[in-house]
Amino acid sequence: MGDNRDELEQRLVDLESRLAFQEQALSELSDALAAARDEEGRNALLLHRVLEELKHMRSTMAANPFAADPAQEPPPPHY
Repeated sequence: MGDNRDELEQRLVDLESRLAFQEQALSELSDALAAARDEEGRNALLLHRVLEELKHMRSTMAANPFAADPAQEPPPPHY
């Protein structure tokens, strides 16, 4: 009967260890998800800013198409 009790106690210890490991893993995953969401928010803001700048550049070029014509630019100094 002692062997059965020892076996049950060992199984309980094993289950508690697994639970502790899973709780730690879940906590790490939660932290990683929060960090990924923060990064996604920053990237969305940066993308929005870049798109607004591109829109502004396009409207500036449409208003004055020769201002940014590469054919009108002098060649780079290494030519």
